[in-house]
Amino acid sequence: MRKLFNGRRLGVAVLTGAFAVAGIALAPAAAAAPKKAADPDTAKLAGALTQQTLTWEECTFPGLAPETVARFKTVKGLACATVKVPRDWHNPQDGNTIDVRVSKTATAYPGPGRQGIALINPGGPGGEGLPWGAAMALRAPVLAAQYDFIGFDPRGVGQSTPLTCSYTVPDSTDTDVINRAKVAGCLENPLTEFITTEQTAYDMDFIRVLLGEKKLSYIGYSYGTWLGTWYASTFPGKAHRFLLDSAVDASQRTLEETWDLQPRSRDRQFQEALLPYMARNNATYGTGTDPMAIRTNFEKAGGTRDFIGQLFVAWFVIPAMYDTSQYPSAASAVAAIAGEVPAEGTDAQKVDVLVGKMLATPGLSQDNKDFIAKGKTNALNAIAKKERVSVKATTDAAEVETWDATFEAIRCQDGQWNQNLHYWKYWLADLTVNAPFIAPFMDTPLCAYWPTTNKMPKPDKKTFPKLMVVQTELDAATPYEGGLATTKGLPGAKMISIDNEGSHGVFPYNTDCVDDPITAYFQTGLTPKKTYTGCQGLPLPGETTTFEVGGHLGHNGKIKIKMITPAVKEANKIVRDLLDDAATPQANESGLPANL
Repeated sequence: MRKLFNGRRLGVAVLTGAFAVAGIALAPAAAAAPKKAADPDTAKLAGALTQQTLTWEECTFPGLAPETVARFKTVKGLACATVKVPRDWHNPQDGNTIDVRVSKTATAYPGPGRQGIALINPGGPGGEGLPWGAAMALRAPVLAAQYDFIGFDPRGVGQSTPLTCSYTVPDSTDTDVINRAKVAGCLENPLTEFITTEQTAYDMDFIRVLLGEKKLSYIGYSYGTWLGTWYASTFPGKAHRFLLDSAVDASQRTLEETWDLQPRSRDRQFQEALLPYMARNNATYGTGTDPMAIRTNFEKAGGTRDFIGQLFVAWFVIPAMYDTSQYPSAASAVAAIAGEVPAEGTDAQKVDVLVGKMLATPGLSQDNKDFIAKGKTNALNAIAKKERVSVKATTDAAEVETWDATFEAIRCQDGQWNQNLHYWKYWLADLTVNAPFIAPFMDTPLCAYWPTTNKMPKPDKKTFPKLMVVQTELDAATPYEGGLATTKGLPGAKMISIDNEGSHGVFPYNTDCVDDPITAYFQTGLTPKKTYTGCQGLPLPGETTTFEVGGHLGHNGKIKIKMITPAVKEANKIVRDLLDDAATPQANESGLPANL
């Protein structure tokens, strides 16, 4: 999920430069075109719910730091309300409703310059978006002068009606048996089938109706790009200005392709960006000046095949791939593992020793230290969960487990994933060869057992709004390839590529090249003349130069890069050589986050 604030990128772009407007050519009269289908009328579908009176009150944001909440409350007009929406927009007359919690700001100046409302989604699926109206007003005050930003917790999430599922844990350690039981239990919940992106898109339009707006604008990060595309395809006449930041592959009718690429893109960022950063800063990390030597030492220490290595990658390295301002934290974790994992002591004691080494790294900021402290807490919680699982395995009594299911329900029900378990067997085998850094975390996804008939609607070339995509070269969560496919697949889309950058969810980025075209688009509706605009990334922490890594920026504005680069191939060979005649431990119920 996108961070509410990014210490490196709090700057705001100003409107500069000029954008070309295409000329209009006269042509002979043509036969009347077929009548375009009208957008669904959510006001009519909702019936009496359209007459509801929203009660605006002070917002609460549980889980956020008090100082962050205090800062949000300085935003003009910040207030929250609960919206009643039909549980099923395809059958709203059945009388069932659910709650969607919404926040609004009142920052836009009244008058002809006001552009309306802009909804924000931070990603997920399942990210809590309620604080993001206030967050975006603070992050982008130039746009806040023309837009009132709207945050919301999508259905199934946070302060909206939640989705939890229960199942009886089977007396088996077979992943196939456990997954089937988990999915079957979730499908028994009558709410589950309505926790989808399609239903949320209708909720978004109904929020527009209740706020009295003719159109809505939108900024979506990560999964939020999928949600934004779904809305724009369903309600093109109501879509104003849309930014897709760190896009999934929205050219596909399912999210499977994005998750298929994700493990490989994480291996790519680790090898192409983080390890070279450590090598350039040997004076700080003491791991040598050769990225391949660092990788070799990391793998010799067990890498991600060892439980301790998995913990440190899960809670210190992967999160830093979302926000490279945390590269010093990730580098200190890799250095600690590559040095020497303690041979004696409990897992918790080993974590304590290694985190001590990390905190001794010179030059860590307070933000880095806070990040490490949070990661340590998560690692210790994962150890405790692993121990609980071990105890449960020795008992015979069936146990009912309840879990937050929104993430799985949305990604599995937004389009049919491959249901052939043989396919997933070979998919996992391929990852052990071509993405060995992340492969130990992976297993057959629940979506392989989850039937659905939903699919992303195809955008109409005649009505789909012009929108913008911004994508970083080494994004490990939504790979560059997905953003490129999205731009090619959506009519009129324009893309900004950021070379030598790996952060996930970047606007505002604090460079004119990235921010100015986006700001101009939201202010005027004009997009860059060229389909692709190439920009340079910012230097990494402690560096004053942006170093060339990965691929390279072409003259056409697109970045030329392979998923398995030469450096990744060499690193994969290092792992294979180390594993000759050795068995790799199976993934287990370790308490590590699923689908990292």
